[in-house]
Amino acid sequence: MSDKPSASSPIAQLPAPKIILKAVSKRFFTDACEIHSLDKVSFSVAEGEFVCLLGPSGCGKSTLLNLIAGLDFPDTGMVIANGQPVFGPGSDRIVMFQESALFPWLNVIDNVLFGLKLQPHLNQRQRIVLAQSYLQLVGLAKFKHSNIHELSGGMKQRVALARALAPNPEVLLMDEPFASLDALTREKLYDDLQTIWQRHKITILFVTHNVSEAVCLGDRVIIFSPSPGRNQEEFIIDLPRPRDIRSLEVAKYAAEIIQLLRDYMSVNAGQEGEE
Repeated sequence: MSDKPSASSPIAQLPAPKIILKAVSKRFFTDACEIHSLDKVSFSVAEGEFVCLLGPSGCGKSTLLNLIAGLDFPDTGMVIANGQPVFGPGSDRIVMFQESALFPWLNVIDNVLFGLKLQPHLNQRQRIVLAQSYLQLVGLAKFKHSNIHELSGGMKQRVALARALAPNPEVLLMDEPFASLDALTREKLYDDLQTIWQRHKITILFVTHNVSEAVCLGDRVIIFSPSPGRNQEEFIIDLPRPRDIRSLEVAKYAAEIIQLLRDYMSVNAGQEGEE
């Protein structure tokens, strides 16, 4: 399943890269120690591709997302978005975090409108129409005047998704956005996210440590080794959509990836024992 695609395969015919990472490395320093988060990470993401970054906790996945977003900078290497080096945040790249990060003093539609205020070509009426359309897209149109504290965790993440999509970013960076939700809510959001992605063909990078989630959502799953994070392997998920996370086909891919992750953890543990 991890073999390279043939020249005639759909994956081989993807458009030019939207995101390029060239030998990206990152270290953090604390009073107690030095943390080598990422080591010479290189890969690209095509326009309209859905790529999941998968690995154990502490392997630098979220750090990498922050570098792509322009919220931090690599020590060495280069991050390129839309053909230009990334030197800071940009409206073409929007991050959706694990927590909804909504403004509790604003109601649902005002939270979605907040990001649209950065779109100077829109007047207020156009912003409202756009915000309502994205709330409709995530199934929350009738809750547009609700207060944030009145919403469930899944509904808050839907608002966060609508807020991220409304400014029409070219790249959506998702950092474990469903990790804190219950299983049934997550499964519904998997279906919704696939539908939205197929409709809009936005480029998505999705960080997770949930193997089945990665297989269910991704066109490609890039596997990261334990710290320091390196992209060790990738799997092309050649399954039709929409995908059911509980399907046998998803389980088969997940089983192969889990075994690979176990092998990495075993090798890493052995190396630590020798030191």
